[in-house]
Amino acid sequence: MRIPPYYKKPSWQRFFAGVAVGALISWGFFLYSFGYYQEKQVKIISTQQETIEQLKNDIQIWQRDYKELNKRNLELLTVQDVKIEIKNAEKYKLDELMKYSIENTIKNDLADLIAKDIDSVVKTRHLIAKTIENRKYKIDDKEYNATVVELVITPTIIVEVELKLSR
Repeated sequence: MRIPPYYKKPSWQRFFAGVAVGALISWGFFLYSFGYYQEKQVKIISTQQETIEQLKNDIQIWQRDYKELNKRNLELLTVQDVKIEIKNAEKYKLDELMKYSIENTIKNDLADLIAKDIDSVVKTRHLIAKTIENRKYKIDDKEYNATVVELVITPTIIVEVELKLSR
């Protein structure tokens, strides 16, 4: 038995030509649609990558701000400085050097409070007052006792004292 020669009949030639043209058209359509969807996916991926980078930057900024705020809050919760004010320096006619000397002596007595937690300083506020009041401050052959008038405990401790001549 012999296989008929399809290439000689025009109907078969049209059929095979149609298959070939259809294959080319479908291949072109496939390439177009595949390229279109790939381009769409690339665009989506690039926008997502940009969004991810933006969010990473935002996270870094938030973390940096969070660390700075924590550091600042820790500084606010510890004693940073001690300030002394003498209320009645004019009464005893103390000049600036004498006043500075007494203030500096009291500051040196309270120097241990710097960098301490404010809560522990608040708990020992009576001890702080007694420390200042029990000491005699000698200037120019005169001794003075200090009385704590006001004690403000913040990151900067403010102590207002009044002096009395000791007998």
